[in-house]
Amino acid sequence: MKKILIVLVIGLLSACASDNIQHSSDVEDHSYNTGSESMRGGVGSDGFGMNPLQDPSNILSQRSIYFDFDSYMVKSDYRNLVLAHAAYLRDNANAQVLLQGNTDERGSREYNLALGQRRANSVRDILLLSGARDQQVEAVSLGEEKPRALGDDESSWAENRRTDILYQGEY
Repeated sequence: MKKILIVLVIGLLSACASDNIQHSSDVEDHSYNTGSESMRGGVGSDGFGMNPLQDPSNILSQRSIYFDFDSYMVKSDYRNLVLAHAAYLRDNANAQVLLQGNTDERGSREYNLALGQRRANSVRDILLLSGARDQQVEAVSLGEEKPRALGDDESSWAENRRTDILYQGEY
């Protein structure tokens, strides 16, 4: 009789113990899945992760400022573009840009390097005056070394007279 009672008590205790384990594991699994699914859905489906620098409808996706022949003055057509990039840099302290000044093929190599640097510096000056920090902006000249258009006509030369804005990770 004692043995039957001991077996019944052990059976009841083990049955109770197994019920508790199953309930606690169900609760743990449910809360874990709910939390992770809501986080994935929130980031991916709402579009908060969209980068304005890569959005073709955003002005920040435009990265070239074109200049007149033998000039390094930023034309009024490009002021809003440069100001938009300045605002982005001001609001994103970790963002950095490289400004590459380019020229057409006319002129000596030394002259074109100097003109390309003046073009990059003129864009840099506007960025800094409009809120970007000095450590966020680097200006270099490529001169005539990396033309975008290879023709020997005015439209090709106009395409090559520019400063390109490249964000960190793009250069």
